[in-house]
Amino acid sequence: MAHHHHVTSADIAINGDHLDPSKVSTLKTVALVVAVLGTLASLYLLFWAPVKLRAPFAYSWLFAFYFFLTLSIGGCFWTLLHNVSNSSWGTSVRRVFENVGSTYPWMFLFGLPLLCPNVQQYLYEWMNIHRGADGIRADWLHAHNHLLSNKFWYMNLPFWYGRVIFWGVGLSAIIIALRKISTAQDTDPTPGTARLFKARFHSTYTLVIFALTITFTGFDFMMALDYRWFSTMWGVYLFAGAALNSMAVIVLVATWLKSMGHLKHVAGPEHFHLMGKLMLAFTVFWAYVTFSQYFLIWYSNQTEETSYFLIRNTGNWNIAMITLMFGHFVVPFVILLQAWLKRNPKLLSVVAVYTLCMHVLDHYLITIPERGVSLGGETMSKGPDFAGLVQQVSIPGAFWGDILAFVTIGAAFVFFLVRALGQHSLYPNRDPRILESANVTN
Repeated sequence: MAHHHHVTSADIAINGDHLDPSKVSTLKTVALVVAVLGTLASLYLLFWAPVKLRAPFAYSWLFAFYFFLTLSIGGCFWTLLHNVSNSSWGTSVRRVFENVGSTYPWMFLFGLPLLCPNVQQYLYEWMNIHRGADGIRADWLHAHNHLLSNKFWYMNLPFWYGRVIFWGVGLSAIIIALRKISTAQDTDPTPGTARLFKARFHSTYTLVIFALTITFTGFDFMMALDYRWFSTMWGVYLFAGAALNSMAVIVLVATWLKSMGHLKHVAGPEHFHLMGKLMLAFTVFWAYVTFSQYFLIWYSNQTEETSYFLIRNTGNWNIAMITLMFGHFVVPFVILLQAWLKRNPKLLSVVAVYTLCMHVLDHYLITIPERGVSLGGETMSKGPDFAGLVQQVSIPGAFWGDILAFVTIGAAFVFFLVRALGQHSLYPNRDPRILESANVTN
């Protein structure tokens, strides 16, 4: 395939490439209005509505919150990885990584209702036990609930709150600082390489905080829905989905910017080809990890572990799980093998939208099946008799709550992302490696 013309410094805009505010003002306004109205409706449903609405909606909110949080965390991941790996090709699209990551502090704010006991009571049975056991004494727990007693060092309320605040503040501080280092270069008359080395240094140890955040937010918010259940693959399973689908968002943003005439000369078919390769790699990785988790649980056949799949392999959830297997792996794997397709931004964007739909299904299946079990009057506290457990209870109207929560947080995500895109140049125009990146071949 013929390569586009050789990019020289004459092709790089001296003051950068900025988004025209008038072109995106309608999108921003609509997204903001939807997010504000949706948040008001959601707060009513979370705190003041009748219990029959409040309880199911707590699950809707958790599902939507964590779905969009994974996309923001993924943006942080690609920023850190780009800096640490010293990759030159990513320089052209690095600002997109940073802007997707910069939504993280805002997305985390949508998790604040989950810190309130009157929302937690429907989601986290272990918190109810802690709050109900007269000031929770370790000897009471030991006598009445061995499993929770053994996990007490980790599953206690003060430590849980401390961890959650740390995940919110820690990764927010990292992405804000790295974006600041990056954007400061755009206006520096003598840019040099000092900032590149600074960003690389500060992206090394912070990768550890990223890894802890994606793993333990998954433990503290999602796995804790059933304190008896555990999986050694959980953190890496959530990471695989987050990395894949944040790259899908990055592809969509880059394609959208290209369609408006931005990123001219600096991002071309080669960059999309590379991003498509990363999507393919993480599609395979997601499938590998997901199969490994299933295989380990199936093989060891422990009551505490199998509950996750028992719930999701009964009733219509089973159809959704089989759809997930083919839809999240087989279909994108076959399509993303095509090199010509990965070089075409519009076609790659179609695949990106598709993988995001599969990511929605994935996270829906992580969160929502727990709702029927917890709120349907059949909880596992009745012992290991699963006959009652796997009765699927459909809660009327709950699906509309899922949609409301998803649209609300989704609109906020779009608003904060477009707002971030408009704040600085759309690519690091004074980065010493921008020409090397613009002329990449692979």
